[in-house]
Amino acid sequence: LGRTTVCNIINETTKAIWNVLKPCYLKAPSTLNEWEELANQFENEWNFPNCIGAIDGKHVCIEAPSLSGLAYYNYKIFHSMVLLAICDAKYCFTLVDIGSYGRDNDASIFNESKMGKAFKNNLFKLPKNRMLSNGKQVPPVLVGDDTFALKSWLMKPFSGKNLTIKERIFNYRLSRTRRTIENTFGIMVTKWRVFRINDGINYVPPGFVDFETNSGKVIPGDWRKITVEGNALHILPRCISNRYTTDVNTVRLTLIEYFNHPSGSLSRQHDYVTSCRHNFAGNRIFLEQ
Repeated sequence: LGRTTVCNIINETTKAIWNVLKPCYLKAPSTLNEWEELANQFENEWNFPNCIGAIDGKHVCIEAPSLSGLAYYNYKIFHSMVLLAICDAKYCFTLVDIGSYGRDNDASIFNESKMGKAFKNNLFKLPKNRMLSNGKQVPPVLVGDDTFALKSWLMKPFSGKNLTIKERIFNYRLSRTRRTIENTFGIMVTKWRVFRINDGINYVPPGFVDFETNSGKVIPGDWRKITVEGNALHILPRCISNRYTTDVNTVRLTLIEYFNHPSGSLSRQHDYVTSCRHNFAGNRIFLEQ
């Protein structure tokens, strides 16, 4: 077969696989009940109220298409395509956006993506504001890292070195929740043969993802050992803008108050953040070795 014929066959086959399997294995939440179930999972598993997903983005290394010029040439000096993804509390992707040029301004990639526009324009049937046990309300939110700009529906850590204890506790609570998407990407990188596994093999075997002890110490998952070298995924750079609206700050301050209130705090959080050398403001949560 000629090269063009093979390329056409591959394109047709992959499109058919995507169209057939997507509704079964990557079905986006479409109803209020589905979004509420995601929020309940995050609250039960990670103690973060009204969280509907954890978001992250990666530069995926590619061979530059012919005649593409510098469209895919990114700031790290290699050709890439951007993969944005949101996961649930159990390490499964719920929304993905694939195809942004590697050279695109990283701060605008999410804003210009289909999922970013859908959240901005309130096109999803998201849950209503949730009443917290301290009497305050919080809207449905995503959790991300410094790659993304702070929004009323997307929380990110406080940046800087001189953070208050309350701000560090907020960063800790957000980072431990956001760790789900980091683990989900780790599973994806090490499990490309997922379609060949049978029912007798665990998708997430014990010890494969990060584990948090009762004292708050994070034990790195085995996937990290596998993907340290030769990883085709690279993190997006940080967004350093500090210009936020009053509504955005109000949401984050509400969560700070809740996480530091007796009804919303974790028993170990204060001791952990005060004894830890990290302020949880970076792209990745601190991992004790």
